[in-house]
Amino acid sequence: MYAIIETGGKQYRVEKNDVIDVERVESALDSTLNPTRGQSVEFKNVLFFNDGKNAKVGSPYVAQAVVKGEFLGDSKGPKVISFKYKQRKGVRRKVGHRQKYHRIKITEITG
Repeated sequence: MYAIIETGGKQYRVEKNDVIDVERVESALDSTLNPTRGQSVEFKNVLFFNDGKNAKVGSPYVAQAVVKGEFLGDSKGPKVISFKYKQRKGVRRKVGHRQKYHRIKITEITG
């Protein structure tokens, strides 16, 4: 059994007991950017649901399909460096960025 969910403008294929890193999104965790460990999460934007026998494709979302998870903690992505340079002008600009993510364990898929 698996589902494809949409959150933070991205799509994720999830199964039970999967651990995924999703972008920090307020709507996924009941309008809170600082959730506590063990807090439950619901994803209602299910694009596709497959229970092994039947497949349901949403238009755009599958009605009454819900993916539930548990918040495990925060994580950070790899560092991305942006370096701007103009030769012979003495112009250099270096900026680094690390995207912050929520780590979520999928506990239940219903559809």
